[in-house]
Amino acid sequence: MNRRPFDPRLLRRVPAARRDLAVLAALGGLTALLVVAQATALATVLATAIHGRLDTAALAGFVAAVGGRALVSWGQGTVAARAAATVKATLRADLLSAVGRHGPGWVAGQRAGQLATLTGRGLDALDAYFTGYLPQLVLSVTVPAAVLARLVFADWSSALIIVLTIPLIPVFGALLGWQAQAATERQWRRLSMLGGHFLDMVAGLPTLRAFGRARAQTEVVRRMADGHRVATMKTLRIAFLSALVLELVATLSVALVAVPVGIRLLDGGITLATALLVLLLTPEAYLPLRTAGSRFHASMEGLTALDEALTVSAVTTGPTAGVSAGPATVGTPSGADEIVFTDVTVAYERTTALRDVTLTIRPGERIAVVGPSGAGKSTLLGLLLGFVTPTAGRITVAGVDLADVDPDDWRRQIAWVPQRAHLFAATLADNIRLGAPDTPDVALAGAVTDAALDEVVNALPDGLGTLLGERGHGLSSGQRQRVALARAFLRDAPLVLLDEPTARLDTASESTVLAATRRLVAGRTALLVAHRPALLADADRVLHVAAGRVTELTPAPAGEARR
Repeated sequence: MNRRPFDPRLLRRVPAARRDLAVLAALGGLTALLVVAQATALATVLATAIHGRLDTAALAGFVAAVGGRALVSWGQGTVAARAAATVKATLRADLLSAVGRHGPGWVAGQRAGQLATLTGRGLDALDAYFTGYLPQLVLSVTVPAAVLARLVFADWSSALIIVLTIPLIPVFGALLGWQAQAATERQWRRLSMLGGHFLDMVAGLPTLRAFGRARAQTEVVRRMADGHRVATMKTLRIAFLSALVLELVATLSVALVAVPVGIRLLDGGITLATALLVLLLTPEAYLPLRTAGSRFHASMEGLTALDEALTVSAVTTGPTAGVSAGPATVGTPSGADEIVFTDVTVAYERTTALRDVTLTIRPGERIAVVGPSGAGKSTLLGLLLGFVTPTAGRITVAGVDLADVDPDDWRRQIAWVPQRAHLFAATLADNIRLGAPDTPDVALAGAVTDAALDEVVNALPDGLGTLLGERGHGLSSGQRQRVALARAFLRDAPLVLLDEPTARLDTASESTVLAATRRLVAGRTALLVAHRPALLADADRVLHVAAGRVTELTPAPAGEARR
């Protein structure tokens, strides 16, 4: 977790914010000069007033300095708010475009609920960082430097005391800040867990209701919300304690300057104008550090979210994510070429899906993949689709690393039939043409015939023009699978990936889908995740996946395909 008050990755990821941050730094320097000018003018006005006269030039300078500080303060707020909006918009666009590029499989791998929390509530917390803490961070550098520069010439002994005491504020702030950082991280983790669980619960609400578990989940959400409340209160207690300590240290430091100045003024060792200047400028030297310390705690949630957003953004836009930042550096290989997995490992936060997989898929080969649920079979397909990125190792096609290939170009070489085909609220023809919207009617009719979808089309009131409901409402599971097969036939890709195409089908539907599947894989390289033994009959090889390890079975026992 990043603990720095400013993350330099921000400038690289959001170059549009550089100008605003530069303006913010310039305004901080201007504020420091106005602080010194205001204190100098006010000290002169008060010193002359005691002697019965008014220095109008100094009074005018004081009024101008006060007005200038107010104007600069307004400018700082405006620029900081604009920088916050720019950063939030850019990071949200990066995260959302990554979801669009990688698809549902990547979202699941990246914990959809946590991504939703990060994109919404998390990035909104950056407002406190940019509009509150960051301007004070600039002032905590410029104002003390300007004050010390002025006091060195006015009263060097007071300047020496400030130099010795001013480091106490960041030291005590850092000691308490470490505790606050740990508490904030715990608070953010609980919030992310709450968001992820709630989203997962809403998505699976029909299933929960079917099994009578909806009310039980209400209690789970209540407990998680209470845990987040407790973590938030602990963070606030540390923040309040930190503010108290910083105020105490700053007050004692000002007293160490003020007491000697008062004694020297009584003894005639310092002029009234100089004493007033020292007393006016000394609190100004400590004020930005005190304010920055208190506002740092208010911005910690935003800093935590910023660190996570920059980390996720770097993963999704970097070369290991399988998405090019620009044109592909190499030509796209064909799905008909040899595919080689070399020591491929896929590790998530709490588990390893695949471990040291070395595998060669030869052109035209049909490979069945079997194994228990959760063993890593779908992850194997996700690697080829680019939905999953290897943690270690590499995948090459005709010697070209897939990490260097444009993922959109590569996916055009693949026909994918998932275990649950998602259909949209559109016509049946539009659903089949999903990957090839400009397909002529003749080719569409051919795909319908190859997928054994003719009888379904003929039974519908408007044939291919029939409007389906959401998620293909109106079609059975077997019919939806045949629509997915028709999509694959229409794509006419050299590489076919099938993820348990006969799962949850009755015997009649399974037989129809199997026949269509055999026609689809004929003459193509195919990888089939097998749910039932019938899929193993035409396989050239059978791979067994268990605990992330891939081994070859020859011949395949009939029971291995069962879950």
